[in-house]
Amino acid sequence: MNDAGAQLPWLVVRQDGNGNRYRVGAYATRAEAEQKADQLDRRGHKQLYLIEQAATRQ
Repeated sequence: MNDAGAQLPWLVVRQDGNGNRYRVGAYATRAEAEQKADQLDRRGHKQLYLIEQAATRQ
């Protein structure tokens, strides 16, 4: 998958019980990121899913 030139400023990040953090995906809108985080959260695992805005490059 090639996101060259795509603007995906919203990240879903998984944080486990040990504080380790992993990027799950990047999304064009906050609403899309929230929808994905909610979907993952409903699976019932103990991880925490966070929405973050990606750092912008200039």
